[in-house]
Amino acid sequence: MSLVGGKNASLGEMFSQLAKRGINIPDGFALTANFYWKFLEANGLDKVLKGFFKEFNPKSIKSIQKTGRKCREAILKGKFPDSLKREILKAYLKLSQKYGANPDVAVRTSGVAEDRPNASFAGQFETYLNIRGEKELLKAVKKSIISTFTDRAIAYREEKKIGQMEFGLSVGVQKMVRSDLASSGIIFTLDTETGFKNVILINSIWGVGEMIVKGKITPDEFYVFKPTLKQGYKSIIVKDLGRKTKKYIFAKKGGLKEVPVAQKEQLKFSLTDKEILTLAKWATIIEEHYKYPQDIEWAKDGKTSQLFIVQSRPETVHASQIGKVYEEYEIKAKKKSVLTGIAIGNKIGVGKVRIISDVSRMNQLQKGEVLVTKMTDPDWVPIMRLASAIITEEGGKTAHAAIVSRELEIPCIVGTRKATKVLKNGDLVTVDCTQGLDGKVYSGKVPFQIKKYNLKKIPKLKTKIMVNIGAPEIAFKTSFLPNDGVGLARIEFILAEKIRIHPLALYHYQKIKDKKVKSEIDKITAGCKDKKKYFVEKLAEGISQIAAAFWPKEVIVRLSDFKTNEYAALVGGKDFEPIEANPMIGFRGASRYLDKSFRPAFSMECQAIKKAREEFGLKNITVMVPFCRTIEEGEKVVKIMKEEGLKERGDDLKTIVMCEIPSNVILAEKFLEIFDGMSIGSNDLTQLALGVDRDNAQISYISDERNEAVKKLIEEVIRVCRKKKKNIGICGQAPSDFPEFAQFLVREGIDSISLNPDTVIKTILDLAKIKGRK
Repeated sequence: MSLVGGKNASLGEMFSQLAKRGINIPDGFALTANFYWKFLEANGLDKVLKGFFKEFNPKSIKSIQKTGRKCREAILKGKFPDSLKREILKAYLKLSQKYGANPDVAVRTSGVAEDRPNASFAGQFETYLNIRGEKELLKAVKKSIISTFTDRAIAYREEKKIGQMEFGLSVGVQKMVRSDLASSGIIFTLDTETGFKNVILINSIWGVGEMIVKGKITPDEFYVFKPTLKQGYKSIIVKDLGRKTKKYIFAKKGGLKEVPVAQKEQLKFSLTDKEILTLAKWATIIEEHYKYPQDIEWAKDGKTSQLFIVQSRPETVHASQIGKVYEEYEIKAKKKSVLTGIAIGNKIGVGKVRIISDVSRMNQLQKGEVLVTKMTDPDWVPIMRLASAIITEEGGKTAHAAIVSRELEIPCIVGTRKATKVLKNGDLVTVDCTQGLDGKVYSGKVPFQIKKYNLKKIPKLKTKIMVNIGAPEIAFKTSFLPNDGVGLARIEFILAEKIRIHPLALYHYQKIKDKKVKSEIDKITAGCKDKKKYFVEKLAEGISQIAAAFWPKEVIVRLSDFKTNEYAALVGGKDFEPIEANPMIGFRGASRYLDKSFRPAFSMECQAIKKAREEFGLKNITVMVPFCRTIEEGEKVVKIMKEEGLKERGDDLKTIVMCEIPSNVILAEKFLEIFDGMSIGSNDLTQLALGVDRDNAQISYISDERNEAVKKLIEEVIRVCRKKKKNIGICGQAPSDFPEFAQFLVREGIDSISLNPDTVIKTILDLAKIKGRK
């Protein structure tokens, strides 16, 4: 490691130890740190460079720029001693004997302090690709040495407290993979935003992978669930198509050339499912070998169709932080955001906008301002640490701005597309990255508070504490809360935010006559011709993301419970929904699934759950039937589920029913003959017990779950479930809103309470004080 740095040491180790396990790694050679120091000494540069740093002021950007320029100019004048030149060309000749005369190679730097657990050095040094021939190789090696003293590398070493002249350099020379004819990308063996360790995150683009780091495009994104992958399941739980409008290909005279991606290719995933699974399996092998989360680069050769791993290093941001402290940011925003994009991290930043169009003007940024630009690359690092937040127009979750912002723990929103047009210099803004993937920029200073909890000090209760989850994007982070699983996963959120189209509009796509609606559907489902398949796959992904986050704990997925007005609001929904005076007690829940017109949509819903359980292996999913008015409805719904392949003989799928209608309480024993348990929906139970339309603001004051009549119903259903030895929980809003109501439930002996994520810890701490559980 001290001779060749982390990057080259890792490549050598993988080549010698993991290739025999089926992982393809291109051959190459490394020039050691001794080579670097001999070059400096032979040219007297070791003393010259030390002299430059005696006058160096690390807090001054001008001093960083001046010192960097002097270092680079001095190294440029240096020459390779003959002995060093012979060593390089001898190793290159050996590579030629394996791959043919003058093979094309990648020349990369590997610092001896690089890729240690607290420093990624992401993009700090230059990489020279598609280098061919002895002359060009020698040039690239020298350029690599020069890149040790770019402004950004100097600033980064100061940030990480690494001595400028204590830092050695190794140069790696590796056979190029013809990814310019295929695809390439990055793999992380955990979720980069939350540190959730049970997934493999794969980013993929067309062409050479350098385009991802540049942040010019949004890559395809895939999540693979590790535990069931290892069991043999094809557990690709998320597939998101990127915005791949450009790519890098090999230039004839060496180096890279940017070209547009054909429209047809933009609408295609840049990896097949088989390739995704292969890369995921390789990533788990590499992670297990190093016993530490990894940041991996891969490439596909367009000539041979073979996949290759070209680099692996430790993941530097989350790996050592998980499971110790839970941090909650609570924003008080009641206004509409002025700009949205992809959120990086989980923090909030406030400051005045500073738009910088070009890195040459970076001196304009003042400490505490919000940096707004089209995109960043490694040259921006010296000022990124000064920003209170960063906003870019381009890029995805693995763009340079995203990687560095995570490491610096600065809130960042990428891929906004129009930040420099919407925002103006001097605007005071709040940058919010706390709402899952949706990063939001608000005008002005929006108040927020931060809560930190030591998870080791949170008590364990006899009553199970579960969580209510809507958006799949927050599931990974929420899983770090103390919990016993998910008491309510709402399919409606997946429909509204991920799919956005009425299921019947997708099922009857060919019959839709409204051109505007059809155009909107085409836009949302770009790249997917089979609209029914689109619905099943996207719903399965949303469900699976939640189930994976909490695996192997139980995740109770409630079948869709949109009302007619809510379904009508989806794209194409108006053509398939009746207009009701009171949708709250209308065409919803079990009666909808049994209706002939809606049955195809329910069938697709069942297929999505089946896919999540059987293809992805997420057997921790329990299904919950909402708004089941009668025993007959319950029996018929369970029958349909069996016909759809759910609850077949030998299947361990549990099915429970929501207790939210007085008939569910009155006939609880009969409902429990059909279902495996009950979950109380206190909102609707209160509405129907008191005869209140909970959408009617005028009489909303009556709708209170603490009403004696409601509590009597709850007491009764808990009693019956305990008598029948069936599970009874609650997933309604009341325990999250009223501490005394949660205490009442515990005293009555309820098995589980499902809470909104922001109330979990405070409710646990409150319930830990009470005694007298039945």
